[in-house]
Amino acid sequence: MSGGGSTTPGGRARLSGSAARLRSLRLLLTVLFTAMNTAGLLVLAVLVLREDRDQGIDELDAELHRVTAVVSRLIRYEDSLVTADLVLDPVNRECPRFAVLPGGADREFRGHLSEKSCVDADLTVLSGLAAKAVAEGTVTGPVGDLRVRAEPLRTPEGEVIGAIVAVHDLGPTRAEHQATVWRVVGGCLVLVVALGLAGHVLAGRAIRPAAAALEQQEVLLAETAHDLRTPVAALRMLAETAMQHPDQQAELLPRTVGLAARMGGIIDGLLVRARLAAGVEQLAIQPVWLDQLVAGVVEDTPAPDTRVTVTAAPTIVRADPSLLHRAVGNLLANALRHGRRADGEAIVHITVADGRVTVADNGPGIDPEAAERAFDRFTGSGASSGLGLSIVRWVALAHGGTLRVFNADEGGAIFELSLPVSGP
Repeated sequence: MSGGGSTTPGGRARLSGSAARLRSLRLLLTVLFTAMNTAGLLVLAVLVLREDRDQGIDELDAELHRVTAVVSRLIRYEDSLVTADLVLDPVNRECPRFAVLPGGADREFRGHLSEKSCVDADLTVLSGLAAKAVAEGTVTGPVGDLRVRAEPLRTPEGEVIGAIVAVHDLGPTRAEHQATVWRVVGGCLVLVVALGLAGHVLAGRAIRPAAAALEQQEVLLAETAHDLRTPVAALRMLAETAMQHPDQQAELLPRTVGLAARMGGIIDGLLVRARLAAGVEQLAIQPVWLDQLVAGVVEDTPAPDTRVTVTAAPTIVRADPSLLHRAVGNLLANALRHGRRADGEAIVHITVADGRVTVADNGPGIDPEAAERAFDRFTGSGASSGLGLSIVRWVALAHGGTLRVFNADEGGAIFELSLPVSGP
């Protein structure tokens, strides 16, 4: 009941070119999305690693400060260094390691080194740090693989008599920080891959409306070229024949006008379908007497050599009258075109009841396997483009209705357009 066809090589080339452009756009959007998020991720990673490094150093400095504070409280100076309380305190047998040294102060005394050898510290280096603390005040910072704190040792009167130097091994802290670096780097790589995949999906969703619109435009061009090719060729042939045979112009002119009208109808139908597909057709919904509308369509549709009967019950539906008029007209035109028997006799019967318009013909019927596909563009078994039936499907869906097709037991195809019935 509806015809077949195929897109032209030019149409396929346009579709292929558009698909390539959309793939390039999707790739570009994916790269931009991934790059922007990766840049932000790198900044965040740098801040996290810097904070982790500073936190490790702060913890070491806090531990060193605790040691120097405890030592300063436990030690006394009475003409010599008194370390009795310090020797008995656990800080003397734990890490971090510390030393109490004169550091070049005015008073000389025998220095003290904590018992536990936590790190290998050169006494000369410790003495230099003590001298710097005596001269400048508290010194904190790295020395090779060590973290040191040198704090002046004062008498109760405030006189500097030496310095307390505490040292801590930087190795474990650096190793822990390096492990954190690898964890952050690995996490960032995983997140970059995840961001790339998410960007690919989001880019696909972002360009989906543009892809659909572009596809609709290109399909519209392909359908226009496909449907107009035959009538344009016939119109040219009629014009050339009329030029070569002026005596036949009276006969050829009505056929020319008919072809021109057919071309106009094709273009109009394509535009309606494109607008419906794009969702830009504004429906003027209002109560419509379906039986009266169908009767008007039948009366306005020329049907030579065809018997069209209508059985209708008063029915009100809520619909756009112009679109509904077109849908019913397309169903009737389809039945008139394809509903003939082999002997040429054509009978079309239309039934209207309960919001349904049923159009039955006595033609060869339709292949049940192709029934649903008959409403799609470029499918079917006849010579029609199938555009009229696809418009009927679009009109039905736009109104919340349905369009079904099946074969009658006695032969012929039946199309049923169902619309929601208006309430009282």
